Amino acid sequence: MNALRPLLTACLLATVAFLSPAQARECTAKVKEGWVRMPPMAMPMMAGFGRIENPCAAPVTIVGASSPAFGDVSLHETRVVEGVSRMRHLPELRIAPDGAATLKPGGLHLMLMQPRAPLKEGSKVVIEFTLKDGGVLRGEFVVHKPAG
Repeated sequence: MNALRPLLTACLLATVAFLSPAQARECTAKVKEGWVRMPPMAMPMMAGFGRIENPCAAPVTIVGASSPAFGDVSLHETRVVEGVSRMRHLPELRIAPDGAATLKPGGLHLMLMQPRAPLKEGSKVVIEFTLKDGGVLRGEFVVHKPAG
């Protein structure tokens, strides 16, 4: 048995080395149902919504966002405080393991400032979220006219 130990150890290490990168690639957060609200007229700001899901065993923390379509992208949250609706910038957004963050009107959302070009209904915008661990989460957001 002692003669087999080095061989078994080598096989185990090779298996772990082979599986770890694949497992890391498989377990990434995902942006789902992303959309941008198109304003009724040209404006210097828009809002983005959707769902960010974290199917992983570890939390994911978003610390920034950017897009080639906008000069500035940031996470904001709207809350009613003492009967007054207030919006505040969120420096980071932590999504728990097997959790999700829902970006929706009147709550957590993206502020999309200084559009670089006019957007049309149905066009797609890429938004990249910067993660605390140095990674990047990319999402696609479809432009929609407001309902009504």
